[in-house]
This record gives sequence, C-alpha cells and structure tokens, in this order.
Amino acid sequence: MEGTRNVVEAAQQAGVRRIALMSFLRARPNCGSRYHESKWAAEEIVRNSSLDYTIVKAGMVYGRGDHMLDHLSHSLYTAPLFATVGLHEKPIRPLAVDDLVRVLQAALIDARLPRQTVAITGAEELYLSEAAQRVAHVLGRRVWIFPAPVWFHRRLAELCELTMKVPLVAKAQVQILAEGVVEPATACDPLPADLLPVRCFTAEQIRGGLPEAGPFGVRHLRFCA
Repeated sequence: MEGTRNVVEAAQQAGVRRIALMSFLRARPNCGSRYHESKWAAEEIVRNSSLDYTIVKAGMVYGRGDHMLDHLSHSLYTAPLFATVGLHEKPIRPLAVDDLVRVLQAALIDARLPRQTVAITGAEELYLSEAAQRVAHVLGRRVWIFPAPVWFHRRLAELCELTMKVPLVAKAQVQILAEGVVEPATACDPLPADLLPVRCFTAEQIRGGLPEAGPFGVRHLRFCA
C-alpha cells in the first residue's frame, strides 16, 4: 500500500495526469487474505487520488515469466502428479499476457477507459486440472490427477512458503483457486468489445510461455545461496 501511495504522490508532483493500476479480479476488503485486501487498498488509493486512472482487475495471467506455466511445468518435471484444489474444482479463465497488454495500452497510450475499473479474464473457461493436462501434453509428460481437500493445500502452502524462495503454492493462491477465477468480486465497468480477450489456452500459447525445462530442485529452496 505504501508503494502505491508513493507512486501516486510522485505522479502528482511530477505532473503526471494518468495512471494504470494492475489489480486482481477477486480483490476485496475483509476477506481474510492479505493479498486480496492489499490489492483492494491499492485500488482505493488510486480511486481517491486526483489522477485520471484505469484499474485493471485481471484474473489468472500466463506468459513467459509467470507463476502459472512456470510452476505447472516444473511440477510436472518433478513428479507426474496434480492435486485439484478442493474435492469439487472451481473454474478458471487463463488470461494471455498479450490480451492484458492490449487493455493496458488502451488505457495508457490511447487514453481510453478514463476513471474506470475494468475486469478482464481469458477467453476460455476450464478447470486448472484441464490446464495441467494441456501443459503435460505439450511437455510430453504424463500426469495423474487426484482430488485433494482445500485444507490439504493450505498445509502444503504453509510448508512451501516456509521452505521455498518462490513457493510452489501460497496461501493466497489456495484461496484464489478455492473460489474460482471467473468473476470479479466487486462491481466493475464493462470492457469494450474490441478489448475483450481472444486467445484460448492452446498448445501454441502454452509453448510461448514455458520456462526452461527442468524439475524443482535445491536451488529453489530458501537455504540455498
């Protein structure tokens, strides 16, 4: 929150007239997740400033350098197992970074979406287990999918946050997947038709975002220099 406040104040002092904030689709207050609540607080700082703004509430974004494809691929190279978050999965809409960039460009370069808060999710709805199967197919790996309760993932997240530099699973991610990543948690302005995402979670899109092949190893642990 302090970072957002500092950016807003610096922008005002420098005479910047417009700012774009990347938030999260499910960000909201008083929900028990510091991640969601901090994103909401940052939104409020921008909305209550004197600047023109566009707040983009994005869903699960994928592309080179992301967490989704990075973690899925390294996991599949480590072990051919995938546990669903909850005994009954909630859907997601993976958002290609290229579709997200089009919206940010419209806001910052084309001066569109003034003083608006827009939600954006991917063009295709599926389950994360289906996404894992598609990634495994592209990698030429097998994957065995099994259901696991939310409490199991919460315990796993605590362990990963304690031991890994970039956790395989974080507590905020467990809440995100347990809720689903399809609809915004709060009211948003409609996204213009020409800015709606068009890219599905295809093999071509997956290949374009995959990191260097390999499993998780000791280099990913906190105690390694």
